[in-house]
This record gives sequence, C-alpha cells and structure tokens, in this order.
Amino acid sequence: MENPNVTITIIDREGNSQTYEAPTDMNMNLMEFCKAIELPIKGECGGMAMCATCQVYIESNTELPEKSDAEIDMLDQAFFVKENSRLGCQIHLHENIGGLIVRLAPEID
Repeated sequence: MENPNVTITIIDREGNSQTYEAPTDMNMNLMEFCKAIELPIKGECGGMAMCATCQVYIESNTELPEKSDAEIDMLDQAFFVKENSRLGCQIHLHENIGGLIVRLAPEID
C-alpha cells in the first residue's frame, strides 16, 4: 500500500524548524494539522477563511492552488501580511504539496 502521508516542514515563531509526516487521507488542511500536533495556531473561525489566525508564510517553491476570493479578502484585512502569505485553513494536505515549507505568522494579541 502507498504511503498516505506527505512531508512538510513547519517553522515556528521562534524560528525552530521541524519536518512532519502529514496524512493526506484524512481530508485535513494545514491549520487542522498544526492544531493536531499542538503548534500555537488559533484557527478561530474553524477553517472558513474568516479570521486569518492561521496565517502562514510559504517558504518553498511548492505549487499551491490559487487563493480563493475569500482568502484574498481575508488577507487584505489581516496583520503581518507578506507576498507569500496564505491561510493555513485553505491549504489542504494533498500528495501534491510534498516538500512544502511554511513559517507561522506572528500571533495577534
């Protein structure tokens, strides 16, 4: 049987980098995965692209699906947005994102 996992690297807010095997067979997104491994990511809206508390910076050249209008609108209102900002809830764990490297955006108090 094929390995249903994908390798992703997550850099926390202190700059520590950790590589994980993330499941692609559970219909999870990056925000849900970060919460499951107890990284400090809020995801207050539950993955509806309505809060930006799961913002990450894409640090690899991994090809991701285009941002939805809802994601673009939310990032327009978010803090600490950069050119490579994405919402973790909008990045689904799929075999095509193997090698993805993300950095957690600063937390908003």
